[in-house]
Amino acid sequence: MGIYKSLLGAHKPLQFVKVLTWTFLLLILVTNLGLAVFLSKYAERVLLEKQKEFGLLLTENLSHQIFTRFTLPTIIGYGQISLRNPEQFTRLDQVVRSTIHSFRVREVRIYDPEFRITYSTDPNLVTRTGLAGEGVKRAFTLEEPSFELFSKIPGATALFRLELKPGSVLMRGFAPLRLERNFGPGVKNPIMGILEFSQDITDDYMAVVNFERLVYSTSLLTSMVLFFLIVSILRRADRISAERQTEKEKLLRELHQQEKLAGMGRMVAGVAHEIRNPLGIIQSSAELVLKKAKVDNHPHTRIIEAIYDESRRLSRTVNDFLDYARPRQPRMLEVDICRILEQAAVFLEHECEAKGIRLERDCPPGTLVLGDKDLLYRAVYNVLGNAMQAMTAGGLLQVTARSVLPGEGGAPAEDGPWLAVSVRDSGPGFDEANLDKMKDPFFSTKDTGTGLGLAIVASIVESHGGHVALANHPEGGAVVTLIMPAPESSWQIPAETPATPPAAPVTPKA
Repeated sequence: MGIYKSLLGAHKPLQFVKVLTWTFLLLILVTNLGLAVFLSKYAERVLLEKQKEFGLLLTENLSHQIFTRFTLPTIIGYGQISLRNPEQFTRLDQVVRSTIHSFRVREVRIYDPEFRITYSTDPNLVTRTGLAGEGVKRAFTLEEPSFELFSKIPGATALFRLELKPGSVLMRGFAPLRLERNFGPGVKNPIMGILEFSQDITDDYMAVVNFERLVYSTSLLTSMVLFFLIVSILRRADRISAERQTEKEKLLRELHQQEKLAGMGRMVAGVAHEIRNPLGIIQSSAELVLKKAKVDNHPHTRIIEAIYDESRRLSRTVNDFLDYARPRQPRMLEVDICRILEQAAVFLEHECEAKGIRLERDCPPGTLVLGDKDLLYRAVYNVLGNAMQAMTAGGLLQVTARSVLPGEGGAPAEDGPWLAVSVRDSGPGFDEANLDKMKDPFFSTKDTGTGLGLAIVASIVESHGGHVALANHPEGGAVVTLIMPAPESSWQIPAETPATPPAAPVTPKA
């Protein structure tokens, strides 16, 4: 028994698989999000590199236009450059604005070596100092262009905005403004100033944000789809494992029960065999003495008759023990179940009349099953006898036979055909608390009896490959259904047959 319990409770199915599944889900999420972050950062870097290349072209073009269209003509015309001269400032402003036109450049500044603004598209900033940032100083020191990205909103916030206002993301470029004149090999052209411009790249940045949204949403969607797929597979596997575990537990319980009953059966068979011989002598002797006592009108006739009746009852009990302990292998032949029901009804007719029980049969003639006639008669007789014992105040006892599909009404799921013989009484019905134990041997709710009636019936029907189903009828009373294999020729029996019993119902006499 200890081994049996350990086999049932030693392992909870798929615990390791569940942990592994959640671990894989975490890894998938981390991997997908990491890949999404990498792709988004890469897209931002590509955008910045693209804008840098564009900024270099813009600064070179702007520097060239300033030199050719402003610096040279101004030096030739005025002898020197002085942006305080309104004409020179206006001329430079026209050159700058015509160059940056349609390039979404929001502002252009030119710083002199003292980092004073000598020109700006915003005239209010001209001649002001202290506005040069690190980019301007770095361009003057390193004499190389540099760029920086300036955003008015955080990157994470941009993901949750449908659109951004113009000017939300700017790219600032800083480049030396040189004279385009060759002063000799290896000599750099002198720097006239530092050119700073701010370009609005909000639309390009929004395209990158949309790409990031696509990457993040796709990553999350694929992770969730994969998660639900794994969960569905896990639940199916868990359900199958639970079904197999339940089946295993059921088989182990049946095995334990069979081992227990086998040992009990061997003991009962030995005891019953030892009782049977002397009991037979007692019964036959009592029968002879009873016959002689009746002839002689002996005063102890009633006592002798009681001895004879009790010996017969004890003999039936011993036979029940032997029938259960040593079940006979059935001979599978085609048997008319209606003929067996009729024989049992005739045998029980006297008892039905005495108890006021009306027996109705709904069994079309020629309804065949595959089985052993003698064993099936004993099963049917036991079921009818138990039903009549439950009907202490009389009533109606109904017997019906119908074909059932595989898996229907408790029939085995294997290919049929199957025939169900149902016996319904009008008694109190089964106790729901003990319904699962009613087929167990030696279990009885009656004060008298061995508790082997339904156990023998179940043993006989199951030896035929069938099944015994117990239930309570919704309108009252118990229903015992014997499901037995039927020959192929009986498959045409309708599931619902009109009540046309072959013989008149047994009714109590007036």
